[in-house]
Amino acid sequence: MPRKILVTSALPYANGPLHFGHIIEAVQTDIWVRLQKMRGNDCLYCCAEDAHGTPIMIRAQQEGIAPETLIARTAEEHRRDYAGFLIGFDQFHSTHSAQSRRFTVELYERLRDAGYIVRRAVRQAYDEQAGMFLPDRYLRGTCPRCKAPDQYGDSCEVCGSTYTPADLIDPLSTVSNSTPVWRDSDHLFFRLGAFEPMLRAYVAGGSLQGAVGAKLAEWFDAGLQDWDISRDAPYFGIEVPDAPGKYFYVWFDAPIGYIGSFEAWRAAHGASFDDYWKSEHATELYHFIGKDISYFHTLFWPAVLHGAGLRRPTAVYAHGFLTINGAKMSKSRGTFITAQRYLERLPPEPLRYYFAAKLGSGIEDIDFSLDDFVARANSDLVGKLVNIASRCAPFIERGGGRLAAALPDPALYQQFASQRERIAQLFETREYSSAIREIMELADRANRYVDQHKPWALAKDPGRAGDVRAIATEGLNLFRVLMSYLAPVLPQMSQAAAAFLGTDFRAWDAVATPLLDAPIAPYKPLATRLDPKAVASLIEPAAAAAAVAAAPDATVGIDDFSKLDLRIARVANAELVEGSDKLLRLTLDLGTEQRTVLSGIRAAYRPEQLTGRLVVMIANLAPRKMRFGVSQGMVLSASGAADGDGIFLLSADAGVRPGMKVS
Repeated sequence: MPRKILVTSALPYANGPLHFGHIIEAVQTDIWVRLQKMRGNDCLYCCAEDAHGTPIMIRAQQEGIAPETLIARTAEEHRRDYAGFLIGFDQFHSTHSAQSRRFTVELYERLRDAGYIVRRAVRQAYDEQAGMFLPDRYLRGTCPRCKAPDQYGDSCEVCGSTYTPADLIDPLSTVSNSTPVWRDSDHLFFRLGAFEPMLRAYVAGGSLQGAVGAKLAEWFDAGLQDWDISRDAPYFGIEVPDAPGKYFYVWFDAPIGYIGSFEAWRAAHGASFDDYWKSEHATELYHFIGKDISYFHTLFWPAVLHGAGLRRPTAVYAHGFLTINGAKMSKSRGTFITAQRYLERLPPEPLRYYFAAKLGSGIEDIDFSLDDFVARANSDLVGKLVNIASRCAPFIERGGGRLAAALPDPALYQQFASQRERIAQLFETREYSSAIREIMELADRANRYVDQHKPWALAKDPGRAGDVRAIATEGLNLFRVLMSYLAPVLPQMSQAAAAFLGTDFRAWDAVATPLLDAPIAPYKPLATRLDPKAVASLIEPAAAAAAVAAAPDATVGIDDFSKLDLRIARVANAELVEGSDKLLRLTLDLGTEQRTVLSGIRAAYRPEQLTGRLVVMIANLAPRKMRFGVSQGMVLSASGAADGDGIFLLSADAGVRPGMKVS
């Protein structure tokens, strides 16, 4: 019996262009959905623009336009770029819609009436000249930690510290440039802790990946806190119905956008809302997301749904971050690659294929290497896959353009076709890289078959025309199986291959029967080699040149080494970095000052193991702005990469004290 499935991917934020990080997630989701449809399942893919929040309001003000104008323009750009990468949404909507507004209010009222919403006073900055409470980002002042001037009201871009606006030194309103006063404002809180037993059972039920479940265990141990779901005006979003001047925090209404997008589709197709959003048995619900938003999708969202009387997700599938040539995407390095920049230079399917070849079911980071991309796309898609068709098609065309009535090696064909369940299960479990590897191994076997039987040599003998036609028919049927397996990854190429073969790839099991005694169309190239220069141009040339110019020499002299200020530091505090699987945030005491350092040693150390420990740090390293804050130095460690061992912090002998220089 066909499965009924609803699938979503994370909503792109409507204040900027799509980049490679958005595209890899959309491609991962799209491949999975296309597989389900080929297998005969009733699978629906819904997404939407995430259109609310302070950043959108600020961006619109900077451009001198209404927020509605900004999100409409951005939505059009996003739709264009998703379509360019062949993402097959069944519905792409917006959180700034009547459907999302209706369900946001409805879910809130259900939670409120069930006793899951409480009101509590929050102390906030108020601009008396403008007559408004100030969102955190409408305040600027001196950082209470490192004393850096002109910082936001919630975090410091210099030291990476987070704090409350009340901690900001000499705060000023960015609206009127006046000094704000402090007033109490009632906010609405969702009682997340009331759902802890349900959430623990949900996590234990296998709905999440192991690494995500382990992270949630840490949050459970720390205690689930009430969640502030309201913001004061001015705020671009949905107003709380029973609290004039209050708006729902964007992370409350954004996931409800999944329901709003579905409702827009349902209204046009007459489907049952209850089947999709009330029953955990009638329909499967899957969310594909980046690991950085796991907290919202695996704690808040299931709790909100459950508290409002709706079903929870069947599973939440998180993926890792995307790096470019081994490093985080960076505008300064020219490696912040937008979807449009890519599409202006290159076709979409080689990138879809490359991402598929790198993606697995875990949350490990995925690297996009320009050189590897060129090599793999040219070798696999051109040198292996379409090479089969381009070699075999001419022999069929010369023989009248019709496939033979029988295969010379039906057992070989059945070996290929019998792999369809195995390949489907690899795609189903999101082990895309394994699926691609096995498909390419079959492609190698198909090419060996053609090489071994040498139809070009047999064609020299007019009496062997039937053998030549049969060999080419076998090769094209093997090619057909491979294209069927790759149809979720390469939808455009598979459509062209289907037209060439006079068939289609709508049904996964259609390859159980070979294609025989049927006409084929004249062969046209299905893929061309990527130009390395076009791929290299994905990196902004000016930024790339600057990065090369700034790169250090392979060796350093004693003068360069002596510039390093190595100091003993005591770990005053160590804590996990929320959203990161690799980093710990260390507060290091140098005797006369404290520094915050983000260190990638989480795999080797727990925070409680480090507090009080003496370490060696580079004290004069320029602050580095990272995804999770600013790191003000580096601790030294040894890696056992050569023998597979772990990471070891360098320790100081007894008797040394913080601040002592290491020489």
